[in-house]
Amino acid sequence: MDVSFIGGPGPQRGVGVVAPFDFALDRELWRWTPDDVSLHLTRTPYVPVEVSLDLARLISEHETLGNAVSTLTAVGPEVVAYACTSGSFVGGVLGERAMCEAMSRTGAVPAVTTSGALLEALVELDVRRVALVTPYTVSVTRSLEQYVAQAGVTVTGCAYMGLTRQIWRVAYREVVDMARRATARGRLGAADALFLSCTNLPTYDVIPQLEAELRIPVISANQVTMWAALRRLGTRAVGPYQALIDTSARVTTGPGNETGTGAEAVLPDRTSGAVLPRNPVPPPAPVLPDGPRAPGVQGAQGVPDAQGVSGVPDEKQQEGWT
Repeated sequence: MDVSFIGGPGPQRGVGVVAPFDFALDRELWRWTPDDVSLHLTRTPYVPVEVSLDLARLISEHETLGNAVSTLTAVGPEVVAYACTSGSFVGGVLGERAMCEAMSRTGAVPAVTTSGALLEALVELDVRRVALVTPYTVSVTRSLEQYVAQAGVTVTGCAYMGLTRQIWRVAYREVVDMARRATARGRLGAADALFLSCTNLPTYDVIPQLEAELRIPVISANQVTMWAALRRLGTRAVGPYQALIDTSARVTTGPGNETGTGAEAVLPDRTSGAVLPRNPVPPPAPVLPDGPRAPGVQGAQGVPDAQGVSGVPDEKQQEGWT
């Protein structure tokens, strides 16, 4: 059969993605990607460290990111994205901006990070009060809280899993359970939105379900990363009934939307992908509890756990959770 008249495949636009060495959800990123865009993934070098603040710092060093971006330049992506939440918030708001600038210098294209995309998404959705779900230990979770606070956003509640490895094995039912804990109304009131942190945490299919149940926008690490990167291309991420992607899915009168925090709004820098507050504010006192906990029970800020104890998880992996 003569197929010469077809002329070859249609043109593709490229998004370069730098992921941590243990990233396991390549397919999830593709699910947000339209047909005329290709993803070109590379990974940071392996280091024998479990998920922690130390690992976040190691995989976000400018030299490491620069080397990773260099491996992508041969295929000519139009934007590069660092798909790691903890690695991009561990240095704070200014550190995230510096990462974007370092990646842009190497690749000569716009750069975004997951944590920068998070703040950009909060601006897009006019969110001043956010609840958090993380698979991390308490120390990594607190660092995320501080990052969000620097952007002038109040954390109303937080649920965390205490995991240090194999986060991609977390089941959707566990994500839903933690989301319900994090968004339970506490002393700080209701949230305007929920953020599901970590690019290694599966979230794609659970977002519409949670938005329908909680009546607030639900955003996730991989979702905001792809949304922000594709936005730089002038195109849109795809996804079924997700408030960030589909404006018709946005809830305008959800709980917590009737009051604001009075904090300064964040300002996205659409060229570099970085986000900076007008007037950085000091982080509030951590909202995660510090008391003892029963083994194997996840904690949620302001919400008693299953045994009536509200405490912190061990910093080590809880066997049987993954």
